[in-house]
Amino acid sequence: MKKSREDVQLIKHEMVAKSYFQLDRYTLRHRLFNGDWSPEITRDVFERGNAAAVVLFDPDLDQIVLVEQFRPGVYAAGDQKPWTLEIVAGIVEPGEDVNALVRREAEEEANLVISDLIEIPGIYSTTGGCSEFFWLFCGRVDASQAGGIFGKDDEGEDIRVIVMDRSEVMAAMEDGRIQAGFSVIALQWLALNIDRVTRSWVK
Repeated sequence: MKKSREDVQLIKHEMVAKSYFQLDRYTLRHRLFNGDWSPEITRDVFERGNAAAVVLFDPDLDQIVLVEQFRPGVYAAGDQKPWTLEIVAGIVEPGEDVNALVRREAEEEANLVISDLIEIPGIYSTTGGCSEFFWLFCGRVDASQAGGIFGKDDEGEDIRVIVMDRSEVMAAMEDGRIQAGFSVIALQWLALNIDRVTRSWVK
């Protein structure tokens, strides 16, 4: 049986809390695979908005530009190192063009200009309790110009740019130095599509 939004009955939707992000509570029921309706269920959903992220890749040097920054979610989880290695990302404002967003974020977070952009299939970050959708991209940059500390002071950003050979980035995923899900998925896409990307970008 093919499912759609028509197979969900929303009974109640209320906002539980709102600060930097928002927490909503949904009471609903949905069509079961046997055709019946489920009992009413209540679930809290973290409404943090949508995001877009980009792998900054230099095919000529075979290097990837990553950023390192403090992440409160990692701190709250009890991790002893709440600074994470990630690809460049930013929150999408309503009506904002995601292509323009990742180009702007590359300049704000890494001081780099993206010359070419390839869209990667997007992902939901945590389908069981968060509405966030990530648009993903791979962007061509000149990694020889990368390095330094950037970010917007009015947003409390303190972002360090790190340039790594592509082979080292793949090793960093293997040994757990890169743990942000959106980063891992986008970097794995690059690993699977590296021949196509380099053929299209290296002249």
